[in-house]
Amino acid sequence: MIRKIQLGATTRHEVLAEPTPLGLIGLSIGCAALTPIAFGFRLTPAGFRTAAILCLLFGAGCQFLSGMMSFVNKNLYGGTLFTAFAFNWTLNWWVLDSLGKGFVPDHVIIQATEVASLVIFLVLTYGFGFFSKLLFAFLVDIDLLYVCKTANALAGTRAFDLPIAFFTVGLGVLSLWIAFALLINPTAGRPLFPIAGPMFVAQRKPGFDASLRQAIFAVLYEHWGQHALRPMTYEDLERALEPRVAGGSILPDVEYLAESGCLVLTKRGGEPGGPQTVRLSAEGIDFYEQVVLRKDHFV
Repeated sequence: MIRKIQLGATTRHEVLAEPTPLGLIGLSIGCAALTPIAFGFRLTPAGFRTAAILCLLFGAGCQFLSGMMSFVNKNLYGGTLFTAFAFNWTLNWWVLDSLGKGFVPDHVIIQATEVASLVIFLVLTYGFGFFSKLLFAFLVDIDLLYVCKTANALAGTRAFDLPIAFFTVGLGVLSLWIAFALLINPTAGRPLFPIAGPMFVAQRKPGFDASLRQAIFAVLYEHWGQHALRPMTYEDLERALEPRVAGGSILPDVEYLAESGCLVLTKRGGEPGGPQTVRLSAEGIDFYEQVVLRKDHFV
């Protein structure tokens, strides 16, 4: 029986399905509801209240659900962004619903929260740059929205209303593109909706170099393929690996692999130095075939 062996950190299995497309689709519908108002159309009580309910259900509801699911899946960035943005869309609902009822919320307090949101999203933008250029552009669009809103408020002007409208449309388009990429690309098996790689690259921590142990396995596996379970002399193994170790010793790794059950050693009779012979055990053969040859991945 083949025993599945897991190398390194255990692969994380998400508890729930990937929730990001849900949040992004809800965001795009919320942006669509705001677009006519952003361009100056449907500035009526009916228009405000219709957009308000769509902002609540899709903009806030879908993103809040997506944020909670992301937290369950231990996705800190996704959970933080979607949940924070969900409450922001709840505020949009309240503002629009209030305007539809003839009540105008206090502009200064609303603007103060938007400045705070701008600071928050600027920092998140940098963080998302380590994941994807497209996600970085997505957050930049949000940043520019808040920059324009802040500029309007500070200058006491409506000059930035049109850029706000275009950034709202852009946010909806980017949301749909990323959502479609996450939904369609894996299904189609090809990048119909390309997503670029990271904008920034984090400094990698030094990892363990397993190349020598893999080379030991490779030499002994080839020997097993030609000679079955007949052992190989330790000197022959040393000669085969000499170019890789460059004068170093393979003995610590050989004895470690033997202790873990992957190798079978024949000791010398009281003589110092390495073992007399070495070969792969059945467990060692399974290990090499699973990890390198991917024997457990059936097509």
